[in-house]
Amino acid sequence: MQQGLDTKVIRKDFPILSTLSHGKPLVYLDSASTSQKPIQVIEAISAYYKGYNANIHRGLYEISVRATEAYTGSKDLVARFVNAASYRNIIYTRNTTESINLVARSWGEKNIGKGDRILITEMEHHSNIVPWQLLAQRNGAILDFVRLSRGSGGIDMDDLKAKLAEGPKMLAFTHASNVLGSITDAKKITELGHKAGAVVLVDGAQAAPHFAVDIGEINPDFYAFSGHKMLAPAGIGVLYGREELLEEMPPFLGGGDMIRSVDFKESTWNELPWKFEAGTPNIEGGIGLGRAIEYLNSAGMKMIRAHEVALTAYALERLSSEAGVTVYGPDGQDTEHRGGVISFNIKGAHPHDVATIFDSEGVAIRAGHHCAMPLVNKVLNEPSVARMSFYLYNNMEDVDRAVGAIAKVRKVLRLQKPR
Repeated sequence: MQQGLDTKVIRKDFPILSTLSHGKPLVYLDSASTSQKPIQVIEAISAYYKGYNANIHRGLYEISVRATEAYTGSKDLVARFVNAASYRNIIYTRNTTESINLVARSWGEKNIGKGDRILITEMEHHSNIVPWQLLAQRNGAILDFVRLSRGSGGIDMDDLKAKLAEGPKMLAFTHASNVLGSITDAKKITELGHKAGAVVLVDGAQAAPHFAVDIGEINPDFYAFSGHKMLAPAGIGVLYGREELLEEMPPFLGGGDMIRSVDFKESTWNELPWKFEAGTPNIEGGIGLGRAIEYLNSAGMKMIRAHEVALTAYALERLSSEAGVTVYGPDGQDTEHRGGVISFNIKGAHPHDVATIFDSEGVAIRAGHHCAMPLVNKVLNEPSVARMSFYLYNNMEDVDRAVGAIAKVRKVLRLQKPR
């Protein structure tokens, strides 16, 4: 495998990757859930607490000004990272989940009523299902789902077009599946949604960390992603919003930094993006996210994507030689439309047992429905699946260790190797 990144150098930046798990070097293959953090991000957060810990937008003293500049400056980094027009389009939330809930509450309550249609797909994360279910229940709207193309792991475009013809007010879909690894054609789907008159939200939680995202090209109305999946700390998320929509939307939460003026009977709201950021924000999270983006930029998003494509292709090849292993997602060796996520099952072994035995070998993978229960239970027709997911710090040895652990699963569970 020809790697696009020097993982020997990169891995030195991640302290946790030099630790042991059950007496063996840790192999971390759960970055789709949360990524590990480089020392540069850890030190940036530590430097804030050690040297200029203060609230933002409130103090005229030196360390408050410094904290404000670091926090607000990180929004410029985020805007450039996804090619958004301005920091005014960038709202900080806790995570992708809160970003989508913000849209469902603030935009949805105002614009979606009884009989209106909300359209999402069968492969959505719970975070892009439940907020719309709740909105539909409150307002009497109709929630509909676009089918997947059986076998390809992608969206059935004919079904999408048919359901768009019914005139949904909202189209919300994932840019990349956290179970199948499928990468959707976000630009084309957004175009189709807009032609049908829908407002379009893209869940970018599994996309923004792994390949270049161009908001200007995709042209969504909303785009959401999480810092903790892209080397930043937990508790910091991003919602990109089209400025004219954000201006029209009422605030999501009230108090603190989102106000311009407050009287006993009424208040006015701050300018964007602060209108949607009530109270003291996750200052260290914003600073950490900014440093994480600088780290990703230095590695190069195209290089990261090339590295993950090569790594995923190698893993798929290794798994294809393992009898009794079922891999889910895009057909065969199709890595062009697959992110660095491989969900699989071993015949005769429960995924939870697989993950536990892998862990005994120092290999950390995920098992379960991956917060996509309708997809796993009803589309894949499985109670749960095991999943390995890659990032810029993984290498071929990690894949070899993971595939090698399959033999341990068969041994511990006394499974006959299929012929």
